[in-house]
Amino acid sequence: MILAICGSMVFTKEMLAVQNQLEKQGHQVFISGFAKGYRGKSAEEIEKLTIRDKKENDAILDHWEKIQKSDAILVLNYDRKGIKNYLGGNTLMELGFAYVLNKKIYLLNPVPEIEYYQSEIEAVRPMIINGDLSKIS
Repeated sequence: MILAICGSMVFTKEMLAVQNQLEKQGHQVFISGFAKGYRGKSAEEIEKLTIRDKKENDAILDHWEKIQKSDAILVLNYDRKGIKNYLGGNTLMELGFAYVLNKKIYLLNPVPEIEYYQSEIEAVRPMIINGDLSKIS
Protein backbone atom coordinates (compact mmCIF):
# COMPACT_ATOMS: atom_id res chain seq x y z
CA MET A 1 0.00 0.00 0.00
CA ILE A 2 1.14 3.55 -0.65
CA LEU A 3 0.78 5.73 2.45
CA ALA A 4 1.26 9.39 3.25
CA ILE A 5 2.10 10.09 6.88
CA CYS A 6 0.45 13.21 8.29
CA GLY A 7 0.78 14.94 11.64
CA SER A 8 2.49 17.78 13.43
CA MET A 9 6.06 18.20 12.24
CA VAL A 10 7.05 18.32 15.91
CA PHE A 11 6.71 14.54 15.57
CA THR A 12 9.38 14.35 12.84
CA LYS A 13 11.45 11.80 14.76
CA GLU A 14 8.40 9.58 15.15
CA MET A 15 7.44 10.05 11.47
CA LEU A 16 10.83 8.81 10.34
CA ALA A 17 10.64 5.80 12.69
CA VAL A 18 7.10 4.89 11.56
CA GLN A 19 8.10 5.33 7.92
CA ASN A 20 10.94 2.85 8.49
CA GLN A 21 8.63 0.33 10.21
CA LEU A 22 6.00 0.55 7.46
CA GLU A 23 8.59 0.18 4.71
CA LYS A 24 9.85 -2.99 6.44
CA GLN A 25 6.25 -4.25 6.23
CA GLY A 26 6.33 -3.68 2.45
CA HIS A 27 4.51 -0.35 2.21
CA GLN A 28 5.67 2.64 0.16
CA VAL A 29 5.59 5.65 2.48
CA PHE A 30 5.63 9.39 1.85
CA ILE A 31 6.43 11.93 4.55
CA SER A 32 6.87 15.67 4.28
CA GLY A 33 9.74 16.56 1.99
CA PHE A 34 10.88 18.94 4.71
CA ALA A 35 10.97 16.38 7.55
CA LYS A 36 14.63 15.47 7.38
CA GLY A 37 15.58 19.13 7.80
CA TYR A 38 13.69 19.21 11.10
CA ARG A 39 15.61 16.34 12.73
CA GLY A 40 17.29 17.29 15.97
CA LYS A 41 15.45 20.61 16.25
CA SER A 42 13.43 21.76 19.26
CA ALA A 43 9.64 22.05 19.04
CA GLU A 44 10.00 25.84 18.92
CA GLU A 45 12.51 25.68 16.06
CA ILE A 46 10.29 23.26 14.14
CA GLU A 47 7.28 25.55 14.57
CA LYS A 48 9.23 28.44 13.01
CA LEU A 49 10.54 26.28 10.18
CA THR A 50 7.12 24.86 9.33
CA ILE A 51 5.59 28.33 9.16
CA ARG A 52 8.37 29.38 6.80
CA ASP A 53 8.03 26.24 4.68
CA LYS A 54 4.25 26.61 4.39
CA LYS A 55 4.55 30.23 3.26
CA GLU A 56 7.76 30.26 1.24
CA ASN A 57 8.10 26.67 0.00
CA ASP A 58 4.46 25.64 -0.51
CA ALA A 59 4.72 22.74 1.96
CA ILE A 60 0.93 22.30 2.05
CA LEU A 61 0.75 21.77 -1.72
CA ASP A 62 3.81 19.50 -1.57
CA HIS A 63 2.11 17.17 0.91
CA TRP A 64 -1.26 17.36 -0.87
CA GLU A 65 0.46 15.97 -3.95
CA LYS A 66 1.80 13.09 -1.86
CA ILE A 67 -1.70 12.41 -0.51
CA GLN A 68 -3.00 12.32 -4.10
CA LYS A 69 -0.44 9.63 -5.00
CA SER A 70 -1.29 7.53 -1.93
CA ASP A 71 -3.88 4.86 -1.22
CA ALA A 72 -4.28 6.08 2.35
CA ILE A 73 -3.01 8.48 4.98
CA LEU A 74 -1.79 7.64 8.45
CA VAL A 75 -2.16 10.42 10.99
CA LEU A 76 0.37 10.31 13.82
CA ASN A 77 -1.62 11.90 16.61
CA TYR A 78 0.53 11.76 19.74
CA ASP A 79 0.03 13.80 22.91
CA ARG A 80 1.11 17.44 22.57
CA LYS A 81 0.44 20.79 24.26
CA GLY A 82 -1.45 19.00 27.03
CA ILE A 83 -3.86 17.47 24.49
CA LYS A 84 -4.16 13.70 24.31
CA ASN A 85 -3.80 12.45 20.70
CA TYR A 86 -3.18 15.98 19.39
CA LEU A 87 -4.08 16.90 15.84
CA GLY A 88 -3.50 20.45 14.59
CA GLY A 89 -5.05 22.65 11.94
CA ASN A 90 -2.79 21.62 9.08
CA THR A 91 -3.38 17.94 9.81
CA LEU A 92 -7.12 18.59 9.93
CA MET A 93 -6.80 20.01 6.39
CA GLU A 94 -4.90 16.90 5.31
CA LEU A 95 -7.72 14.74 6.68
CA GLY A 96 -10.10 16.76 4.52
CA PHE A 97 -7.86 16.36 1.47
CA ALA A 98 -7.75 12.59 1.96
CA TYR A 99 -11.50 12.43 2.49
CA VAL A 100 -12.41 14.30 -0.70
CA LEU A 101 -9.82 12.26 -2.63
CA ASN A 102 -11.59 9.11 -1.33
CA LYS A 103 -8.48 7.80 0.45
CA LYS A 104 -8.48 5.50 3.47
CA ILE A 105 -7.78 7.43 6.65
CA TYR A 106 -5.94 5.82 9.55
CA LEU A 107 -5.43 7.45 12.95
CA LEU A 108 -2.63 6.02 15.05
CA ASN A 109 -4.52 6.84 18.26
CA PRO A 110 -8.16 7.66 19.10
CA VAL A 111 -9.80 10.90 18.00
CA PRO A 112 -8.65 13.80 20.19
CA GLU A 113 -11.22 15.67 22.23
CA ILE A 114 -10.58 19.09 20.71
CA GLU A 115 -13.50 21.48 20.59
CA TYR A 116 -14.72 22.03 17.00
CA TYR A 117 -12.26 19.45 15.59
CA GLN A 118 -13.64 16.27 17.13
CA SER A 119 -16.87 16.13 15.12
CA GLU A 120 -15.04 17.04 11.90
CA ILE A 121 -12.52 14.25 12.44
CA GLU A 122 -15.27 11.75 13.25
CA ALA A 123 -17.18 12.80 10.11
CA VAL A 124 -14.41 11.48 7.82
CA ARG A 125 -14.73 8.06 9.50
CA PRO A 126 -11.07 7.32 10.24
CA MET A 127 -9.93 3.82 11.09
CA ILE A 128 -8.34 3.98 14.53
CA ILE A 129 -5.47 1.50 14.80
CA ASN A 130 -4.51 2.14 18.45
CA GLY A 131 -0.79 2.14 17.71
CA ASP A 132 -0.86 -1.19 15.81
CA LEU A 133 0.71 -0.59 12.40
CA SER A 134 -0.13 -4.16 11.34
CA LYS A 135 -3.79 -3.05 11.07
CA ILE A 136 -2.95 -1.02 7.96
CA SER A 137 -4.05 -2.97 4.91
